Amino acid sequence: MRRVSAPLLLCALLLSGCDQLGIESTAAVTARKEADGKATGGACRHAGRAIEDCYTLNKKADKASMFAGWREMSEYMRENKLEPVLPVIPVEPPKSPRGAASAPDDGDAADEPADAKPAAKKKAVH
Repeated sequence: MRRVSAPLLLCALLLSGCDQLGIESTAAVTARKEADGKATGGACRHAGRAIEDCYTLNKKADKASMFAGWREMSEYMRENKLEPVLPVIPVEPPKSPRGAASAPDDGDAADEPADAKPAAKKKAVH
């Protein structure tokens, strides 16, 4: 019995230090994801973004925690009479998948003929 209990005690002692090894427990991961979602939602609201835009821009974040953060920030801003801080850097539109035809974004590309291609550099053959 003593031979079995010593290794079990040693394993229990080693496993209790998993947090020190950088292995996160599921509770810690869940708490971190919830805090990240709330921070993202609060930042979206402070930037004057609608919650739907926030969901679209942050697809990997938890929607429930994002909404909670957005709502808390909205209440805080209303109570303290704060105005949204409009983002200075514009959001890039989502990229279209390969092979899908898309309209040119600026007028310069529309002036070029469809069959015009940039001149390719040719290697000199000796």
